Amino acid sequence: MSDELITSERLGLPLLTLEQLDAIAGGDASPVATALDAGFSPEWVEEVRWLAGFRAKQLRERPQDRPWLLRPIIRTESGRPREAIGYLNFHSAPDQHGIAEIGYTLLPAARGQGYALEAVKAAFAWATREHDVHRFRASVAPDNERSLNLIGKLGFTRTGEQWDERDGLEWVYELEV
Repeated sequence: MSDELITSERLGLPLLTLEQLDAIAGGDASPVATALDAGFSPEWVEEVRWLAGFRAKQLRERPQDRPWLLRPIIRTESGRPREAIGYLNFHSAPDQHGIAEIGYTLLPAARGQGYALEAVKAAFAWATREHDVHRFRASVAPDNERSLNLIGKLGFTRTGEQWDERDGLEWVYELEV
């Protein structure tokens, strides 16, 4: 199984170690930048710090979730800086019904260029190929037009709604591939 790196035409999504998650949660991405040979802007670190801490705690409690957790979205296309432009993760390993829930964020400067769609497609292809997962979930705030557009392009169907302590009302969507 190849869990360490998910790739696509323009992106790399490396799997972070516990030590790297701890460094980011502490506000220091320099050891991660060195290890991955990529730039990590202060904006990226500030955006992902809370999640890195949350995922580090999760990894300590459930090491089997590691392949599904936080991955920086690193732009690897030639002629562009090799840098983290966002992040992607599944919320955990697939649930008892075999569904994996995805989450993603792009920095504002990277939006509108197809990177999110490319990253999510690559993550779904990896999950299907390496772990035989065929059902995916996404929970999206009703006013998040970019995410609603993305999951619409992927063919997700709305299946309900939920209340998230951090994000408030979310519409729940599922996709079978």
